[in-house]
Amino acid sequence: MAGMIANAALGSAAIGLLGGLLYASEWPTSQIFGRTLIAGNDPEEVALTFDDGPNAATTPELLEVLARHDVQATFFAMGDFVRQKPEIARRVVAAGHLLGNHTMSHPKLSLQSAARVRQELADCNATLEDITGAKIEYFRPPFGARRPYVLRVAREMGLTPVTWNVTGYDWNPIGVDGILANLERGIARSRGRAQGSNLLLHDGGHLAMGAARMDTVRAVDRLLTAHSETATRFVTVDAWRAPATS
Repeated sequence: MAGMIANAALGSAAIGLLGGLLYASEWPTSQIFGRTLIAGNDPEEVALTFDDGPNAATTPELLEVLARHDVQATFFAMGDFVRQKPEIARRVVAAGHLLGNHTMSHPKLSLQSAARVRQELADCNATLEDITGAKIEYFRPPFGARRPYVLRVAREMGLTPVTWNVTGYDWNPIGVDGILANLERGIARSRGRAQGSNLLLHDGGHLAMGAARMDTVRAVDRLLTAHSETATRFVTVDAWRAPATS
């Protein structure tokens, strides 16, 4: 009986350890495996960030919305998609938006070999810089998944790892109202903690070009309209610049 109890306790401890490691590797605000840039300390600052582009079906329309509101955003682009649509990536940079590294093909880096991690980041950097001429200084791990080695390699390449503290959940079929409600709740929560808000949204989908993200575009338009006469200031993540060192 004592042995059974001991084994059960060990099993529970192992499950707890695995749960803790999963939290550390994927929860966006966790800093257990190393520091990531999340947001600043000004509750009125909000960063719109978009992953998984460029996307021919959505990104041009999103750029029009941002231009109409005179707001700059941060785009974490996939190298494979930038190769497919280089003209859209150039438009992003020409419009004054910040372009960041989101790997070449969107693997879960916490599960990849050291060689694959380095190749995904290096190839994406080279692709984005060669096509747009922009210096790439920020990196968002796909799914937020990271381990200490991932963050160390990013910093060795001069990249500041960026996660987020507000999720739009726009990959789910929740419509414009659902996305907007998630964003507004997240902004209010960050303000209650005396923090800025780093909003995770998507202008593409990592599985293929052409993902349907027009609900995201419409939600962003409504968000910017709602905050147009408030104290909210929309910034790019470099406003919260952190050194790319451990």
